[in-house]
Amino acid sequence: MELSVCKTLEYPKILSLLAGKAGSVMAKELALGLMPAREWLEVERMLQETGEARDVLISAAAVPLGGIRDIRTALKRSEIGAMLEPHELLAIGSTLYAARRMKSFFADYKKPLPVLEQTVGVITILRNLENTIENTITEQGQVRDDASVELARLRREIRTAQSRVKEKIENILHSSEYQKYFQDVLVTVRGDRYVIPIKQEYRHQFPGIVHDQSASGSTVFIEPMAVVQLNNDMKQAMAAEKNEIERILTQVSGQVAGMAEPIRINCTALAQLDFAFAKARLSLDMDAEKPIVNQKGQVRLIGAKHPLIPKDVVVPIDVHIGKEFTTLLVTGPNTGGKTVSLKTVGLFALMTQSGLFIPAKATSEMPLFQNIFADIGDEQSIEQSLSTFSGHMTNLVRILRNVSNNDLVLIDEIGSGTDPGEGAALAMAILEYLHNLGVRTIATTHYSELKTFAYARKGIENASVEFNIETLRPTYRLLIGVPGSSNAFNISLRLGLAQSIINRAKELLDEDHAEFEQVLAALDAKQRDYAKRSAEIQVLEREITALREKLTREKEQLDTKKRDIMAKAQEQAAALIRQARREAESVISELKAQFSVNSEKERQVVIGGARKRLQQGMSNLHTGDDNEEIDADDIPRVSDLELGMTVYVTTLKQKGTILAIGKEEVSVQLGIMKVNVPLANCRIVTEPLKAAKFSTKREINITKVQEISREIDIRGTTVAEAEELLNKYIDDATLAGLSEVRIIHGKGTGALRKGIKAYLVNHPHINDIRLGDMNEGGDGVTVAKLV
Repeated sequence: MELSVCKTLEYPKILSLLAGKAGSVMAKELALGLMPAREWLEVERMLQETGEARDVLISAAAVPLGGIRDIRTALKRSEIGAMLEPHELLAIGSTLYAARRMKSFFADYKKPLPVLEQTVGVITILRNLENTIENTITEQGQVRDDASVELARLRREIRTAQSRVKEKIENILHSSEYQKYFQDVLVTVRGDRYVIPIKQEYRHQFPGIVHDQSASGSTVFIEPMAVVQLNNDMKQAMAAEKNEIERILTQVSGQVAGMAEPIRINCTALAQLDFAFAKARLSLDMDAEKPIVNQKGQVRLIGAKHPLIPKDVVVPIDVHIGKEFTTLLVTGPNTGGKTVSLKTVGLFALMTQSGLFIPAKATSEMPLFQNIFADIGDEQSIEQSLSTFSGHMTNLVRILRNVSNNDLVLIDEIGSGTDPGEGAALAMAILEYLHNLGVRTIATTHYSELKTFAYARKGIENASVEFNIETLRPTYRLLIGVPGSSNAFNISLRLGLAQSIINRAKELLDEDHAEFEQVLAALDAKQRDYAKRSAEIQVLEREITALREKLTREKEQLDTKKRDIMAKAQEQAAALIRQARREAESVISELKAQFSVNSEKERQVVIGGARKRLQQGMSNLHTGDDNEEIDADDIPRVSDLELGMTVYVTTLKQKGTILAIGKEEVSVQLGIMKVNVPLANCRIVTEPLKAAKFSTKREINITKVQEISREIDIRGTTVAEAEELLNKYIDDATLAGLSEVRIIHGKGTGALRKGIKAYLVNHPHINDIRLGDMNEGGDGVTVAKLV
């Protein structure tokens, strides 16, 4: 890519923003030197790197990027045998620590990161060297006292000598003999030796060595003779300390030189990681998304926002080129956003091929261009004696010489700066040449001839930037498919130009041009109406989608409630059945006890009470209405009833035939059961009795309760006789609430046992059958469990 084009499209400003997101000097250099790639695999790798770093930033609490230092110069010095300074070793140690932390961070990260892991994989952990530097240099960049035994001893000697010198000088300062000699009662240092400020006039009276003099000459700094030897001892120890420090630093520098190559690789990897996370941070700040890179030469930007325009004022645009057409001709008023549209497409191409996300919708697509050419801005040059037209034409000549079908060409105000007729003709010729080459071209113009040219050429499309006539302000929206109108008359009228002048201008205007402008105005109006309707349709679609999702959620909630209610109802039904059985067994027990009562009247009272209790308990099992509608009258009178008449028993929800009629109750045949029913619970059925319907609900019928044995002996009967006996016995046992019965059929030939088994297997009231145990009769007995 040409540097001049990058500058024209303001690409360096994007790189400056990117460098601002980097933490290390090396990463900033990578950012400022980033150039677009041309190979598809390389572009995909760079975009994937940005995406992986972005995912890490979003999911991880913090990325350990701190501590990366630029140690390249120090590494070179160590390799040529130079002694590194403590601050240089400290920077190397910090970088080694950063590399170790980064390696550990990615080792603990659970999600796969192919590109970043490849970079992290070359990092070498140099823990021994890191520990050596840590044990040698303090965080303040000083050599530690315990860096060596000798250094610790020498520093102890220096501290002891300093203490003795200070103590000796303190005694001199507090001596009354020398008080008048002192300029100030304090101790200072000159050339690593402790001295005392003495007045100039007493310099000969005070014994010592002069080391310095004040600027005014009124004070001399004298080292007392009493501390000369002490200072000498301290100076000697300090010299030895310096030699020991140099020895230690030289030794550690040699270790750094031995590991220079892996350290350099670590630095490169850390810089690349820092750079990758800088790209990720920039994408988050720009609200950018990863573009889809295609190899078809198709540009498809949706909601594209120029990244250098403030977010609160930028207007998103939609641009597509390269599929139905390869040349896009944009028209519209000045300051309407035409140039911004050009720069947005060009800048997004550079950003995509540099591995940067673009501020557009995630479904946006960008191709790879071998070169991007741009002629944007005023190229007039006084030094080169070039007019505006000449400057533009010089650019276009250079572009036409070098362009190929894999390039993108951006031309602002093509053919401008000269005679409109000639300029329009040149512009059409240039656009036609580029179109025939298959170059992706976006150009802006004011010439009406070019609008007609675009209509007449297949593969060339008109576009315009929208302009609001009412406010005389552009909306900056790009409308593809509709050329822009000049709006000169409307704008002039709104600005106050006399109507008579405008009318005269319309008379002078070429008739074809006027008609064309009217067509453009009509198209523009239809475009705005279409955009309005499209927006309304989108709103309706969103509302329908939201409503559909709401209905789906409500249906799921209703299904859940239905399942819960059914489960609860089943539990309640089971509980009612168990309660009814317990009530039946209780009634049977009471009746058995009453069989010993001598009074028939008392026995009938007990039986009547038991019957009512059973009817009340059984009625609790029937909570639903009968599906078959009954055409019934109100409570019947005795005179209305006849033997054989069909009645509906409300408490049992069944139809039956009257067998006997009493004063307050009737005897009704319900299937095989006979039941005495109060008149209040009967309704006359006016239609004939229909055949009984099969139902999944179990109907429980009440009859007179008799004592039922838990076993029946059918030995000596045929299979048919046994089935008839068992039919009534099982019904009675079911009403009595028995859960299990024993059927004694004997062993014999086994024919009766087999026949009874076949009968019981298909019986609706039998849940399970088995042969009796040894204590129950063995093979001669079948034990049946009732439902």
